[in-house]
Amino acid sequence: MLRIISGDLNDERVLVLLHYHFAKCHEVTPPGSAHVFDVSRLKSPDVDFWAAWEGDTLMGVGAVKEIEAGHGEVKSMHTAEAARRKGVGSAILNHMIETSRAKRLRRLSSKPVPRLLCPAVQLYKSFGFIECAPFGDYKLDPNSVFFTREI
Repeated sequence: MLRIISGDLNDERVLVLLHYHFAKCHEVTPPGSAHVFDVSRLKSPDVDFWAAWEGDTLMGVGAVKEIEAGHGEVKSMHTAEAARRKGVGSAILNHMIETSRAKRLRRLSSKPVPRLLCPAVQLYKSFGFIECAPFGDYKLDPNSVFFTREI
């Protein structure tokens, strides 16, 4: 059974997955289009970070950063390779939506998603996210798409 809990950013298993995620984002994304948080930024007090576990196996991670009053941004969401296509990403995104709603956020947006990450694009759309213009400090990026939804 999958359980999603507050993530321990000192747990070696979490760090290995996050370092892999960070490296992979920079490897497959054109220069200037990777908007992934590194571990030090995930430790910021305005970021909520979760880890999804099945027993002792780390299945995925996700974070939300409140970027302005009532508006959160999905950051560093990643599903472990072995856990793909098992509903882990959906469970993490659902948890982030519900937790953000409980914190009285009214809108949740995604960090820029590289257009080549079709599964991520499909996941956001399946949860009712719609494409939007860049927000916050982001600039228009031809390699990325932005998503948002009211929660």
